[in-house]
Amino acid sequence: MYLNCHSYHSLRYGTIPLTELVQMAAACGVKAMALTDINTVTGIYDFIKECQAVNIKPIVGIEFRYHNKLLYIGLAKNAAGLAEMNRFLTQHNFDKTPLPAQAPEFHNVSILYPVENVPDIFRDFEFLGMRPEQLPLLFHPVWKSKLDKMVVLQPVTFRTKKEFNLHKILRAIDTNIILSKLTEADYCRTSETMIPLEDLLGKFSDYPQIIENTESIIAQCNFEFEFKTPKNKTYYTDSGENDMQLLTSLAHEGMLKIYGDTDFLAQARVEKELKVIDELKFSGYFLITWDIIQYSNSMGFMHIGRGSGANSIVSYCLGITDICPIELDLYFERFLNLNRKSPPDFDIDWSWKERDIILEYIFNRYGRDHVAFCGTNVEFKYRSIFREVGKVFGLPKEELDALAKNPMQLHDNNSVVALVQKYGMLLEKYPNQRSMHSCGILISEEPITNYTVLEMPPKGFPIVLFDMHIAEGIGFEKFDILSQRGIGHIDDTVKLLRKNRGIEVNIRNTALSKNEAKCNEFLSTGKTIGCFYIESPAMRGLLRRLKCDNYKILVAASSIIRPGVAQSGMMKEYIFRHNHPDQFEYFHETFQEHLGETYGIMVYQEDVIKIALHFAGVPASDGDVLRRAMSGKGRSMAALQKVKDNFFACCEQKGHPLALSQEIYRQIESFAGYSFCKAHSASYAVESYQSLYLKVHYPIEFMVAVINNQGGFYRTEVYVHEAKMSGGIINTPCVNKSEYEATIYGIEVYLGLMQLEGLDSKTAHRIIAERNRDGEYQSLEDFINRIPIGIEGIQILIFIGAFRFTGQTKNQLLVIARLILVNFKPENRNLMLLQEPVKEYNLPVLERSPFEDAFDEIELLSFPVSCSPFDLLQTKYRGDVLAKDLLKYHKGTVKMLAYLISRKHVPTKRGTMYFGTWIDAEGEFFDTAHFADSLQKYPFQGGGCYLLLGTVEVDYHFPTITITKMAKMPFIPDPRYSNSTDRQYKAHQQIKEDVSMTHRAPYPQEVNLPRHKMSE
Repeated sequence: MYLNCHSYHSLRYGTIPLTELVQMAAACGVKAMALTDINTVTGIYDFIKECQAVNIKPIVGIEFRYHNKLLYIGLAKNAAGLAEMNRFLTQHNFDKTPLPAQAPEFHNVSILYPVENVPDIFRDFEFLGMRPEQLPLLFHPVWKSKLDKMVVLQPVTFRTKKEFNLHKILRAIDTNIILSKLTEADYCRTSETMIPLEDLLGKFSDYPQIIENTESIIAQCNFEFEFKTPKNKTYYTDSGENDMQLLTSLAHEGMLKIYGDTDFLAQARVEKELKVIDELKFSGYFLITWDIIQYSNSMGFMHIGRGSGANSIVSYCLGITDICPIELDLYFERFLNLNRKSPPDFDIDWSWKERDIILEYIFNRYGRDHVAFCGTNVEFKYRSIFREVGKVFGLPKEELDALAKNPMQLHDNNSVVALVQKYGMLLEKYPNQRSMHSCGILISEEPITNYTVLEMPPKGFPIVLFDMHIAEGIGFEKFDILSQRGIGHIDDTVKLLRKNRGIEVNIRNTALSKNEAKCNEFLSTGKTIGCFYIESPAMRGLLRRLKCDNYKILVAASSIIRPGVAQSGMMKEYIFRHNHPDQFEYFHETFQEHLGETYGIMVYQEDVIKIALHFAGVPASDGDVLRRAMSGKGRSMAALQKVKDNFFACCEQKGHPLALSQEIYRQIESFAGYSFCKAHSASYAVESYQSLYLKVHYPIEFMVAVINNQGGFYRTEVYVHEAKMSGGIINTPCVNKSEYEATIYGIEVYLGLMQLEGLDSKTAHRIIAERNRDGEYQSLEDFINRIPIGIEGIQILIFIGAFRFTGQTKNQLLVIARLILVNFKPENRNLMLLQEPVKEYNLPVLERSPFEDAFDEIELLSFPVSCSPFDLLQTKYRGDVLAKDLLKYHKGTVKMLAYLISRKHVPTKRGTMYFGTWIDAEGEFFDTAHFADSLQKYPFQGGGCYLLLGTVEVDYHFPTITITKMAKMPFIPDPRYSNSTDRQYKAHQQIKEDVSMTHRAPYPQEVNLPRHKMSE
């Protein structure tokens, strides 16, 4: 009888989580119910499962509303009915047209109208929903005449009075008004809750025909869904047999090319994998991925295939991945096996500049009716909760900021704040809005609207209304089409070399970079700024501690840097064992046999599965539950607990001591959500090596490419510094030399017009287009004549030195610009200039401080180019020690002068600490540690130069200074404002620093791994 139930997927309207809605229905004796969330089908598949678990007949539907006005409720009689509604709503979502007041001509849908929107004539599939409180209307003949079309309408939106208040708060958030401004039309009625079924039937006891009509609709609604059948595009060709034939042919072709015809190990591996792929019917998935890669290659794009797909030699032979699984002992079973029914997982990265072209190809190649992005539910989070709920209660912005930024214990203690906290906490984990998954693409055999409504976000690619977990649960295998700037760095460097120097670098030849001695030297000393995944201070420190000088160590380093490994103490122990391989014992022979490559330490997800299988003897399915929990895909804590219990039971059966089993499980548990699979780490390591190779051999071009891809871990200034340290001559933007992005002529680097703060991109592009069309600008007058630009834009270009080719000083250029432009309106300027000859101006030569340019650059670029930040200091002191000498000062106290690059916030049980990264006066990098007690007395005070005093700690070849005192050193006053004391230090505030905040609780104290064999 409940044909109109809302869950919290009725965004900013419903208040009941889906599971609890069904449980409530079961408690009320409900035998059939409909989920009709507002303009969405997000929850219907979970709803079906929940109903089946408690023997309730699930009916799926949609409540159609426009601008919060209820128009009608649609109930699907079958799968075709859901598809009809999905297509109808999708079309309006795409066209952005209002929904009609009357439903279209549905064939497999029952439509219920509310009393407030009754059609003149009811069609066969249309009915009138009567709420219990509306039954008195039937005393009127007009309404009584419609009795044969009436059904029970008891909407469900909330459970309790508190939830009704929460519903009103949600409505106020949705309509962006304060609570007191809500009208009755904005929120639901107080009766919209679930009552026991017999009580509901009792309300309609005088009208048995209404009950019969309702039961008839329920009987007609028989939506059946097969969750286990695959929903992806079934075949790449026209049949499974032809798919397998093509895949086999391509795999053998690639194998011969890579391994030759005498590598019997590779041949056996290929045949084994093909057999499993065939049995699991995944050949189409492989071929579609191969097809996308073929298109990418035809366009000259670079891609990186990573994730567990790199465990497959077939993937390697097809060119999907660049990892040889035999070389790294990657086992295919981690990717696909006959016991694992979940879909394969290819993660393919492209440059962020080229990804949209790949997406367009996929949508066009496989049909826009069959392709869509996965959706995501964006939940109410801590900051947004208090800000949104606080607004509803009318709090001013200052109080909203305080609520959002501070923990609850620091909130004001008053009645309004108490209400904000009370209802805000109820909203935690509630969906707030739908969004697009960052990379997951679904390619469906049937039109995708058979399963879901689609929405069209601003990005321009349609999204389904459910997330990746539901997609997988109903039989979809997503294709992960990702983008990253690291590939852009590599790809753009190769293009720059081809364009500017005529050099061809086959960077896809991974052997080129991995076996290069100079690359390994840079790697072992942490000279990796700009290189994908290995440029952060933490990673550079790890590389130095390991003296990492080969591919396999880098693969391990890529995984042990992850928080889960670091938290467990495994990273610390790995570093020790790597440096002292003769000072530990494997604490069980299983670890020596299966984890010898990583010194008996679990580093990869596969290692956990190996130990669970070989030490405990747990079933393979349990090992997969552990793996999926570690990778963030395990959604059921109950399932994980069951596996944990079984792990200890199996260990006991094998006769392992409890202490040993507990220690091993502690190591397993510490991985939760953070560790990489080995293939993933290997893929990252390949890309790291590719970028490192380019940095080592073509450093200036590489750093220009990093700058043009808008950096990586650090801000642009750091990469400009690296280009300068590599021998590049850095120039500020020039209207005749610069492009929109940075460009290079030999060793001369010209920063791009995009780097200029305040110059809009349209003007920047117009400057370049005009220059390409009609040649270089001859003078400032010529530039003004050709480019429509105001005095503000001209001043930006003058101050940055963009007209230095004229030989005139900035002051002279400013005078000329003002004389030309001051009396002209922009729309008349070109006409006037064409009519009047350019005048000659006799201008005085004005003296300029040599540092005025530097402050212009700070103001417009946020960093100086014409000099070093150290040149702007009031002091000539440069410290007693330089970074290159720190290894000599272990346990010694040093005083250094340094420029702040970045700092990393780390919460600890003793309070906040930071790790700092700096450059010294010679431009070399070094690192510091700042503990809570030091920071209280000597805090960071923004970007700039500091005098540092601290103790050097050399930890496995890597020096860090533990700071005891520091002071920010004053720069000279801005010489441009020598007569204006209030502006002499304004530009200094634009000098930046990179700050990385960590939003997590402090790690628990590390538990050291045993270094001696544990007895049985």
